[in-house]
Amino acid sequence: MSKTLSGGLVLFLGVLLVSPGEASADDEEVDVKLGGAIRLNYGWKDYDDDSDGQFDFELFAVDVDITKGNWFVDSQFRFYQSFNAIHHAEVGYHFDDSNRLAVGVSQVPFGISPYASHGFWFGGTYYLGFEDDYDSGIKWTHTSGDWTFDSAYFFNSEYDNSARYGRYSFDVASTDTRDNKEDGQANFRAQYQLGPHVIGGSLQAGKIRNRTTNDTGNHVAAAVHFDGHFDSWNLQLQHIYYDFDTAPGLQNTDHRIAMSAFDFPFEIATEANVTSFNLAKTFTVGNQFVDKVVCYNDFTYTATSNKPGLTDSIQNVTGCTLIKDGLYTYIDWIAGKNMWFAGGPGIGVFDGPEKWHSRLNINIGYYF
Repeated sequence: MSKTLSGGLVLFLGVLLVSPGEASADDEEVDVKLGGAIRLNYGWKDYDDDSDGQFDFELFAVDVDITKGNWFVDSQFRFYQSFNAIHHAEVGYHFDDSNRLAVGVSQVPFGISPYASHGFWFGGTYYLGFEDDYDSGIKWTHTSGDWTFDSAYFFNSEYDNSARYGRYSFDVASTDTRDNKEDGQANFRAQYQLGPHVIGGSLQAGKIRNRTTNDTGNHVAAAVHFDGHFDSWNLQLQHIYYDFDTAPGLQNTDHRIAMSAFDFPFEIATEANVTSFNLAKTFTVGNQFVDKVVCYNDFTYTATSNKPGLTDSIQNVTGCTLIKDGLYTYIDWIAGKNMWFAGGPGIGVFDGPEKWHSRLNINIGYYF
């Protein structure tokens, strides 16, 4: 399902929900909610020539949520400085309290929900495409007692054009030397509510296709996770294994594959074990400036196989979020070794001597 098809379907059904049609006493009320966000961002890097850093506009987002009876539309579109992108856009139906069907650009059910991290920068799993990823397809959510089951099939990424780098989610990318795209993917996730804690497991399997050779290959991933809440503390533990096929026709016999988002393509190892250890504590303040503060340390280790041109990657994010009503201020110190967006060439790839790099990121956003 292409972005045009899925986005058009959501828009068409959204119009149907809000159009008045024939009036009757049984007409269900339509609830339309508009929201969004405005964000500013300051960034400083220890590997950049700009000693003052950069402070600029980062994002304007628009949310449209529509409900009519059991039907719903949930969508968000984002305007960044250098590109515009869909975040999610789905239309769905609540059959009852236990069953929900959604079609469109939906969050991929994999790993800790909704995020395997606490800060603005996300965890290292986000940049591998395993956290807050959105693709185009159909998703079924079923709850039974303390269990929640998600089953989904995605026809492609949110944009079927893998050469489009201006996107929010990290997906397989087409480059001059690695012309691949995502070409169908199935997901299943089971989660169990154990008191205030959640334990779960996820499976993912799909295909990639090379647009030059038309050869196809498989990719698989599996995860187990624990999301624990101990009073004001939150502990997140997760382990992921993923593997992409390698073949001459996929242009990745060097055990690398291209990914992209936020206007940049980069390379990751085709196989790795990814471990996350995240800890956060919430402090209640309740004064005129701050309602609460969430402080955290999110650690991700990507361990690759022992093959030439590959090496392990580390990302550690230490920070605090200051919250006052709809105003969120994220203050993140990101340290990375061989890590993309932290001074490294990619994730799990070796392009020379490895060094630790750091960056400070402060994001100020108002969500309405």
